[in-house]
Amino acid sequence: MSRIDDSKDFIPVRIAILTVSDSRNLDEDRSGQVLVDRLQAAGHSLADRQILPDERDEIAGQLRAWCAEPQIDVVISTGGTGLTGRDVTVEAHRDVYEKEIDAFGTVFTIVSMQKIGTSAVQSRATGGVSQGTYLFALPGSPGACKDAWDEILLKQLDFRHRPCNFVEIMPRLDEHLRRK
Repeated sequence: MSRIDDSKDFIPVRIAILTVSDSRNLDEDRSGQVLVDRLQAAGHSLADRQILPDERDEIAGQLRAWCAEPQIDVVISTGGTGLTGRDVTVEAHRDVYEKEIDAFGTVFTIVSMQKIGTSAVQSRATGGVSQGTYLFALPGSPGACKDAWDEILLKQLDFRHRPCNFVEIMPRLDEHLRRK
């Protein structure tokens, strides 16, 4: 079972938050604020925060820019993961991914199923890696952001989490780019 190994030191990561919405601003961005509050309470640092409209090219462009920034380790987006015509966040993420973390969406669905039942099938939460940066796309509801953070990301972004975590392999995420 998973556990925290107190013999290890906590390693804070630098996280950027992207809210995808045609109508929200920072004052109204409850989901983005949930993520900011939780990441800071966990000891991580907020590297940047933006709000963009549901435009695939703009979202992908921001993700690429953050992946190219050495001061950002993780990007979490919220919003645009549903099934409507304007929901293009997942497609934008996949435009950027070098590798998809397939099980992230599966585990998120399991967590969501416990909270909202079969309505969980309407989310397309996803995770991936690009240029040594982790990317996660979460639904736009504050509850979904809490669930994803509390049940998955809090643990996987903690170097002390055992048996394994995302932080311990972070230095090796871009090793293919360094090969000659």
